Amino acid sequence: MDKILIVDDEPGICHSFKKILGRHDYDVITASSGEKAMELAGKELPDLVIMDINMPGMDGLETLKKLKTIHPALTAIIMTAFSTSEKAITAMKYGAYDYITKPVDNNQLVSLVEKAIAAGKMSIPVSFEGESEEGDTIIGRSTAMLEIFKKIGQVAKSDVAVLLCGETGTGKELIARAVYQHSKRANNPFLPVNCAAIPENLLESELFGHEKGAFTGADTKKIGKFEQCDGGTMFLDEIGDMPLPLQAKMLRVLQDGCIQRLGGSDTIKTDVRIIAATNKNLESLINTGKFRDDLYWRLNVVSITIPPLRERKEDIEDLINYFIRKFNREFGKEVKGISSEILQDFKKYDWPGNIRELQNAIQRGMVLCAGNYLSSKECEWLSQLRLTDRGESDIEKALSDAVNEHLRRGGKDIYKEAVSQFERLLVKRALELTNNNQALAAKLLGISRNTLREKMSRDDLHKE
Repeated sequence: MDKILIVDDEPGICHSFKKILGRHDYDVITASSGEKAMELAGKELPDLVIMDINMPGMDGLETLKKLKTIHPALTAIIMTAFSTSEKAITAMKYGAYDYITKPVDNNQLVSLVEKAIAAGKMSIPVSFEGESEEGDTIIGRSTAMLEIFKKIGQVAKSDVAVLLCGETGTGKELIARAVYQHSKRANNPFLPVNCAAIPENLLESELFGHEKGAFTGADTKKIGKFEQCDGGTMFLDEIGDMPLPLQAKMLRVLQDGCIQRLGGSDTIKTDVRIIAATNKNLESLINTGKFRDDLYWRLNVVSITIPPLRERKEDIEDLINYFIRKFNREFGKEVKGISSEILQDFKKYDWPGNIRELQNAIQRGMVLCAGNYLSSKECEWLSQLRLTDRGESDIEKALSDAVNEHLRRGGKDIYKEAVSQFERLLVKRALELTNNNQALAAKLLGISRNTLREKMSRDDLHKE
């Protein structure tokens, strides 16, 4: 469970935030002063700090500077009662992830917290196999992975742009963080931006910032990621999804290090190293006019291609053992390993979702496992990975039969009805497998406990 530290001298704010964020399964602790925040941050090691900027004694700005000195990777959101506060903008330059104005909209708060915690996890230290297992570890003894380790060492100390290529789930973000953490910029910010996850009309503002009044809804001046990241490293994930007009502006930044905020006329100099990643073939996008060739060559000074898991199956057993150790710590379990039967099934499977899919498989198995080893007996769903003689998975066959039956019956709301029935069965089965333990069922389904309760209430599953 992610831990959040709320720092505000107003007890009502602390109570309100604790209530709101607690509903979304966050562990919330509070502090009434900057001095208390310093003490709790060292003891509790929060994933995120949300702090008022105007407090008696040590204010939020001074507290932020001291926290960042002691805990450089700590993610912080600053609160201010004044939308035009220059202090808040200064705090962004000191390493705050973002700032919000009071009174805070609940939905905006939850959304921002989710993004901030995800960004913070991108800065967790990365180690290589055989090193400390604090944080995340890059696992691999295959020839392909050893070559990647070598290349990281060769490019990390320079400031050249790096392009990471590979399918979704292969671990591009881990490689990006490894390059950053072995670079001379390791004590400066590391900011991830997912070009595919941010709407096109907002991406430019996210990167370059905007002046107040630059567009409808721009009620305050916003500092963009490039200004926040000055002296640090920016990770541009899914760069192939960046809109063409924005690619031209990105090219200028790479050429001369200068940006302009939306609606502004001042040229702002920034010093940012770019690590970009894509799961698409950029050369094909260039041929179809969807990606600029001049930007491609600026990004592709050094390229690293991460192989899919099906091409490095010799690493599967090590990855499984690593995830078992990781989830043992997280769930407080003592699972010793995986049965040889399931291990062989895992090695036969092609893992289209790559390492991310493997991690999710082990996580679900660990939630359900009641014995010392992951096996098909204890985790019956694992057998669904086995391939049938016709090359189809068991789960695909079962779903195909259900789809055919729905299409045979027809009906005006066939799509809505099918999705609703499948979701209800999925939630019901998860509750059965976990003996109605809502926390474990939510983790098994990959949703929050609050979302699970909503689905249970809607489908009257709490009565069964």
